[in-house]
Amino acid sequence: MSAIKLSGLRKSFGSVEAVAGVDLEIADGEFFSMLGPSGSGKTTVLRMIAGFELPTAGTVELAGRDVTRLAPFERDVNTVFQDYALFPHLSVIENVEYGLKVRKVGKRDRRERAEQALASVRLEGFGKRKPAAMSGGQRQRVALARALVNRPKVLLLDEPLGALDLKLREQMQVELKAIQREVGITFVFVTHDQDEALTMSDRVAVFDAGRIVQVGTPSAVYEKPATAFVAGFVGTSNVFSGEVAKALVGRDGNFSVRPEKVDISTEGAHNGVVAEVIYAGAMTRYVVDLDAGARMVVVEQNRTLRTGLRGQRVRLSWLDEHVIEIPLGKDNADAA
Repeated sequence: MSAIKLSGLRKSFGSVEAVAGVDLEIADGEFFSMLGPSGSGKTTVLRMIAGFELPTAGTVELAGRDVTRLAPFERDVNTVFQDYALFPHLSVIENVEYGLKVRKVGKRDRRERAEQALASVRLEGFGKRKPAAMSGGQRQRVALARALVNRPKVLLLDEPLGALDLKLREQMQVELKAIQREVGITFVFVTHDQDEALTMSDRVAVFDAGRIVQVGTPSAVYEKPATAFVAGFVGTSNVFSGEVAKALVGRDGNFSVRPEKVDISTEGAHNGVVAEVIYAGAMTRYVVDLDAGARMVVVEQNRTLRTGLRGQRVRLSWLDEHVIEIPLGKDNADAA
């Protein structure tokens, strides 16, 4: 039985259709990410799972139970938001206990469960502190403990790492995945950050204009994008078609090659000029204007730093197996 099943889910706000027909099943114990740009419908879908929004059409099932019209407190889910929503006047342990107190769980039992929840997010000994005395990453984990203490079947996370700086966000990505493995419950994670989705997820759903355009493992979504939108949104990709495709691939169609799959040298198959060189620490990005008419991005690890390539003629090459053909006009696929 799926932890979550969405069937024909739609949501309109006046004349705007925010979610335009979503069908999706999420397995029990899965770390599942909903990835897409702002306005793509991912957060609205999450809010309909939580019960904060009612669908215009379609159904939401949790563990086989239709909860479409039930209030949020009647659903076995909890939500962690980007702003954490902690009570500043309460201590950490009191924040974590709050939901249990509302449910009239006994004082001794709720204290024990709150301490267990704090231990599960590696915050033992922090119970007496106030949220203001903690770092952003620690407050994020307090919010997570407060959600986990109710022992929900599903935990919904609405861009919970968005307010953190880059280094802390990367640390918390690893932490969240480890916590999810330990507690074993279903995590549904909403993000617009491709690296977050690829790093943390068992599977990813890519949203565009209110629809899911691809569902699959991170490697499947990245290596075999089902549409030009997925190829361009999930990481960087070189996409070409028409006459350029004939010149570069030998046939007409819609194709994609990832920048790290392209080699830059003096002996490749395709001639061009380096238009830009972007140094990024661990790697360098080259923008190359090919004689065939395509502008290609090439990424190289900085094992040996090249200098003076801007404005130089170079040759590019790639393996046939790294060329992905993208069906023209395809707007919905499952690459799982």
